[in-house]
Amino acid sequence: MNPFDDPDGEFLVLVNDEEQHSIWPSFAEVPSGWTARFGPDLRAACLAYVAAHWTDLRPRSLTR
Repeated sequence: MNPFDDPDGEFLVLVNDEEQHSIWPSFAEVPSGWTARFGPDLRAACLAYVAAHWTDLRPRSLTR
């Protein structure tokens, strides 16, 4: 199974400089340019966090 699809896996919510969000398996190193904002938690909780906090999908540079 792809670790990004594991409903029982632990994930982080990552955010980049453009305020774009991503979920990331907690066992994997956080990629350069991204910062952990939430978690570790179950995939569903991380997706709920993203849905609640990333309401404008435009990159931050386009909203200034």
